[in-house]
Amino acid sequence: MFGGESVIAEVRVDDSRVGEGRAPDRAGLRSTDLLGGLVAVLVLLHFLAPAALQQPVVLAWSTVFVAVCLQALPFLVLGVALSAAIGTLVPPSFFARVLPRRPGLAVPVAGMAGVVLPGCECASVPVAGSLVRRGVTPAAALAFLLAAPAVNPVVLVATAVAFPGQPEMVAARFVASLGVAVVMGWLWTLLGRSEWLQLARLPVPAPGGTRFTDYREAMQHDLVHAGGFLVVGGAAAATLGVLVPRSWLDAVADSPVLAVLVLAGLAVVLAICSEADAFVAASLTSFSLTARLTFLVVGPAVDVKLIALQAGTFGRGFAARFAPVTLVVAVLIASAVGAVLL
Repeated sequence: MFGGESVIAEVRVDDSRVGEGRAPDRAGLRSTDLLGGLVAVLVLLHFLAPAALQQPVVLAWSTVFVAVCLQALPFLVLGVALSAAIGTLVPPSFFARVLPRRPGLAVPVAGMAGVVLPGCECASVPVAGSLVRRGVTPAAALAFLLAAPAVNPVVLVATAVAFPGQPEMVAARFVASLGVAVVMGWLWTLLGRSEWLQLARLPVPAPGGTRFTDYREAMQHDLVHAGGFLVVGGAAAATLGVLVPRSWLDAVADSPVLAVLVLAGLAVVLAICSEADAFVAASLTSFSLTARLTFLVVGPAVDVKLIALQAGTFGRGFAARFAPVTLVVAVLIASAVGAVLL
């Protein structure tokens, strides 16, 4: 199906996920349930053990959690707004006209389209989901998902500011990130299966409703749906982030291979927004430029926040397959580009 002649593809929509968010699975647990449980625990601790909330590790956790969520929220709202616009205002025939009919050619075109969207990975996930719903082949939508947060002008300018006098770092990030997006799109064209995508069915528009009403309802649905997974991902990033001592990083910086792997893993667990990650990478001066490039390439493609958003948008089975392969491809391409350009 994904290797055919047309850019339009059929994707399975999971009827069990109708309405706001994911319908209860076998365990009956949703991301919003986890959020409610977290809030309840914090309220109980505030009254029963207020001193526990003043511990340094708790304060550090809350700082990281709030920073991740607040940093990502504006871009998530942007992505949801674009997603709702694509789903309700743009006719499906538009994508058939602007994208090449052959998926192999549609993938690099979709990847380059990410250059014009100034947003982070939180924005690209709902947009990619909306593109798939509108009939765009998943390979092209996934290429856009990976490229948009890494090669847009805002990210490239931030990288140039973080690495003054090192334009090769900007070029390396652009080439490596776009390469990851295109390679993953082509891999999906060759190996992807439609049943791996479990898109939630959007609410059915009310009869006689205006386009604005349909747009508002679609945006509300996606915001609640993706927002819950953003919070879960932010909590995971905060939990893992406070458990990584800085001394461990300094100890592995001298090993080229280990440095690349450690910074790749750090990018996954810290879940820093792509508009800000260059400044974090620039501060890791004990690491090589190639290792720091890996940090910049892996972060916008695979992090705990992004994995949670992908699971909420495309289904857990998709995220369980897509994220590990993307991580391997990102590390390999970043290492190769770094060896050539840095």
